[in-house]
Amino acid sequence: MSSSSYPFSRRRLLSTAAFATAGGLLGVGPARAASAPTSYTPSWSSVDQHPPAPEWFQDAKFGIYYHWGVFSVPAFANEWYPRNMYNNGSNENNHHKSVYGDPSAWPYHNFINGARDKAGNWVQFAPKLKSAGGNFDPSEWAQLFADAGAKFAGPVAEHHDGYSMWNSRVNEWNSVATGPRLDLLRLHADAVRAKGLKLLVSLHHAYNFTGFYQWAPSQSTTTLRKLYGQLDRATENQLWYDKLKEVIDGYQPDIIWQDFNLSQIPESQRLNFLASYYNQAIAWNKDVVATYKDGFNTKGEVFDYERGGPADIQNPYWLTDDSISSSSWCYTVGIGYYSLNAMLHALIDRVSKNGNMLLNIAPMADGTIPSGQRSILLGIGDYLRRFGESIYATRAWASYGEGPTKMGGGSFVEPRPGTNRDIRFTRSKDGTVLYATVLGWPGGTLDVTTLNSNRINLGNLASAQLLGSAAGSYINLPNRTQDGAALHLSMPSSTAPFSAPAYVVKLTFNGQIPALGSGPLPTTWVRITNVTTNLALDSGGNVASGSALKQWNYDGSTNLQWQLVDLGNGYHRLVNRTNGMAADSWGNTANGAYCMQAAWNGGNNQQWRLNSLGNGRYQIINRATGTALDSGGNTTAGSNVKLWSPDSSTNLQWTITAV
Repeated sequence: MSSSSYPFSRRRLLSTAAFATAGGLLGVGPARAASAPTSYTPSWSSVDQHPPAPEWFQDAKFGIYYHWGVFSVPAFANEWYPRNMYNNGSNENNHHKSVYGDPSAWPYHNFINGARDKAGNWVQFAPKLKSAGGNFDPSEWAQLFADAGAKFAGPVAEHHDGYSMWNSRVNEWNSVATGPRLDLLRLHADAVRAKGLKLLVSLHHAYNFTGFYQWAPSQSTTTLRKLYGQLDRATENQLWYDKLKEVIDGYQPDIIWQDFNLSQIPESQRLNFLASYYNQAIAWNKDVVATYKDGFNTKGEVFDYERGGPADIQNPYWLTDDSISSSSWCYTVGIGYYSLNAMLHALIDRVSKNGNMLLNIAPMADGTIPSGQRSILLGIGDYLRRFGESIYATRAWASYGEGPTKMGGGSFVEPRPGTNRDIRFTRSKDGTVLYATVLGWPGGTLDVTTLNSNRINLGNLASAQLLGSAAGSYINLPNRTQDGAALHLSMPSSTAPFSAPAYVVKLTFNGQIPALGSGPLPTTWVRITNVTTNLALDSGGNVASGSALKQWNYDGSTNLQWQLVDLGNGYHRLVNRTNGMAADSWGNTANGAYCMQAAWNGGNNQQWRLNSLGNGRYQIINRATGTALDSGGNTTAGSNVKLWSPDSSTNLQWTITAV
């Protein structure tokens, strides 16, 4: 496979009256996009017309959800405990035998129905409301989410374990019929909406019957087979849809987030779900979001990167789900957490790249949210209250940023804090304000290399201001110069005038932010080197017209030297020094097609746009095909150079250096 392939995880919904009551709190512009269809049918041609990321979603930026359920009771290893307790010899299996007994005699559903462990303690997922003498208060949770700056929130309503956290008619293993005997989803939905947040409902149940209970024994009754995903596939597929339909009709979620293995659900059922959800949203007069890791597409839905995100700006609009802990998505004894800076800087980075972040927390089984998690959430909220104008309702700019700390690059890329030399950009929706967020105090001078005089004309820059410690306060930065190296801004002092995890400079323009250019390119011979492979673009020498371009270790050979001839129309031709031929797409639009070479004929096949990504990197995009030069990630000298639809993979990124 050529460009980055994103792996999927192996883990991992208000009554109509209540919704109407909360409706006034939700307002973010018009209820539904005017361009949306008025009805949908269960076909790709129809559901692909659904606007995937409505304006309210792109404005929201930050949401919170939580892995909280039956698997929180053992509080050991992670949320895959129900699966791994049956894997003989695993840590979970050994722990289970030690604390509860052999799984053959003390099965997972004992955590639901209740039973005594070896020490005689009663064990059950049965959180009690504070009003009933317990520790669970959904209103307190929702207030915490609002204080954290989240604009959408909600529960994992069913994980892989098959337990429904709502009043289900199709699944007797639910939180009303068993355990807490509470409609937990209703409680969450009402509380979240009462705080003015959109409701997200997360469902992971596709994997329940497609592999999760791999080691569990065959169950003796139909009801147990339902819990453990052991019904016949046709029944399971229908149950998958029926659960979703209950959540849609009963709780009207603004976002339905689903985990992996949707591709194993029959296409007809997937389409039935999408058409049903979108048609209901029309009846509700709402714009809704369906996310996916597999089984859908970005034409009507939003792709989700688990624990990661792209290395660069990615279109269309996307989402990542990340967790406050590196070790588990649910609460476990001894759970550790990422730092506030790691989580907040990850949010800032993802927003700069055209995405939203959904952050998972891990409440304890009794409904307590641990203080360590609360501190991180409140730290994010404090930042967003003070500097939120650079995050909420902004859009990605032409460049996401600059600096030494690379974040993202696919799924399963851990969040990491940035440095005082890392800058991330966002812009106002009207395109007149550019925000430069520095991930640490830069000292007496802030140098923004992306805004050097070779790349951007700042003649209409009206003002530069540092966002102050309190929301709506500003410190003017009147002393600034621009040269070929950077925009240089004199800061108020060499030491930070106030404490913050990041600092924001607001650049306001008279009119639109000027276009960002690629800067001057060498007019002499250059080598073109792939970022992933570090191999140079190679003609192969005196070869026949129609020969494929290759990549090779740079050794000074003229086979590896090219001239970028500016055609005056935004495109260049790439001419090889040895044979004088030009790089040519041959008009082949297929991903993975080889890039050829031929004598210059002036055709669009031989014209290339150099898309600057900042930091000296470019995508080299063909005018005829819209595809970009791609190394395929192949580090073998002599491997063919391909063409691929532009994405964030470094396989499609090249540096251009004079020789």
